Amino acid sequence: MKAGGEAPVPVLRAAFRSRCPRCGTGKLYDGFLKVAAVCQTCGLNLGAQDSGDGPVAFIVLIVGAIVVGLALWTEVTFSPPMWVHALLWPPLIIVLSLFMMRFAKSLLIALQFKHRAEDYDAT
Repeated sequence: MKAGGEAPVPVLRAAFRSRCPRCGTGKLYDGFLKVAAVCQTCGLNLGAQDSGDGPVAFIVLIVGAIVVGLALWTEVTFSPPMWVHALLWPPLIIVLSLFMMRFAKSLLIALQFKHRAEDYDAT
């Protein structure tokens, strides 16, 4: 429970809005993908909430499956020249990766906070 007896912030709401997992109002990021040191609203030490490389593995697999599927469908349906593929897919890969990474990092940080992963580091 948060201070004052309020219910905790739902994990998906905090992740979609990129907000502090404790108060739900402070910004989670100081920049596009750099996690803020502390929450400006509640003072939670966000620097301790490290997502590591966890989101990257999922994003590579998801974006790879999407782009390969679309590229195969495009090739079979339209048979474009190779230069069309070279121009079409790299921007899509970059955009999908960046925006999915922001959500995935937010989600993992919110889940770590919810399940108090830092409490289990002392064993």
